[in-house]
Amino acid sequence: MKKLTSLLLSAALMISLLACGAFAAKTKSGVRIAGLKGPTTMGLVNLLDMERSGKASQHYDLQLYGAADEIVPKLIKGELDMAAIPANLAATLYQKTNGGIQVMAVNTLGVLYVVEKGDSVHSFADLKGRTILSTGKGTTPEYVLRYLLTKNGLDPDKDVKIEYYSEASEVTAQMAASKKDAIAVLPQPYVTAAQLKDSSLRVVLDLTKEWNKVCDTQLITGVTVVRTEYAKENPDIVANFLRDYEKSIKAAQTDVAGTATLCEETGVVAKKAIAQKALPQCNIVYRVGDEMKADVNAYLKVLYDASPAAVGGKLPDANFYYTKATPGQVFWKSVQRSFQ
Repeated sequence: MKKLTSLLLSAALMISLLACGAFAAKTKSGVRIAGLKGPTTMGLVNLLDMERSGKASQHYDLQLYGAADEIVPKLIKGELDMAAIPANLAATLYQKTNGGIQVMAVNTLGVLYVVEKGDSVHSFADLKGRTILSTGKGTTPEYVLRYLLTKNGLDPDKDVKIEYYSEASEVTAQMAASKKDAIAVLPQPYVTAAQLKDSSLRVVLDLTKEWNKVCDTQLITGVTVVRTEYAKENPDIVANFLRDYEKSIKAAQTDVAGTATLCEETGVVAKKAIAQKALPQCNIVYRVGDEMKADVNAYLKVLYDASPAAVGGKLPDANFYYTKATPGQVFWKSVQRSFQ
């Protein structure tokens, strides 16, 4: 009996030691995360500083892209594990991949503004007959702009002309080249960047405020997604990421100067001065679980009612939202990984 008890205690001790080692261990290959230049990735950059200082739980391979359509094929092919992308694109991808991705977190709320080089626009009505420069065709900027134009009595296809560019930096370049009366939809921090180059540039409409006037849901710009297969196979890595990600977001909210430096270092924002001035206006958040689900579901419903194509033809089902693995699942996967 004493021998059996001793063996059981030894086994329990071994499991305990394995658990400690497993949870402390960092992944060998690194988590491959993609982000777009701009606000949806500004909350991720502190992961790199955490890793350098030994505070991150694992290695992160942050890959930066200029347009969402560069990220999509890599996610589909399994060349990326996670990505920060527009919310409606996540819904569309979920449909196209038959549930191949899941939303883990809301990372950015409203960041879009209508800006003008001139003094002729003071309301949506003043946009009639005008040309609007914008980025984000097929993603949040397009659908938010079209929705708000419609809600304000304008036909997006007849009453205005919308010219799309692949990156926000191209829009700011067009604005800078225009002599007068240029109008554009820009996200932060590109609004700040444009105004630093041209002090005459005016913010004429805050699209978050305009959204709130006609809709009782939260305007959401970006979400962070994970490949469904990856999440199932690596519950411990995903759990570690979410813990690190929450810390990274908090750092972006509290250490503006340090985050701005990292934004310039990684290329997420061209200059530290731009990032530092824009960060407080970028509405960077960390929303997971039921809060995330409620916000995203309500937002997508508004887009769906306006245009089903905006969310991939139909609203995603409950499996679209990532559910945290149980502590037991995370523990045993960590133990298994320690033997690999």
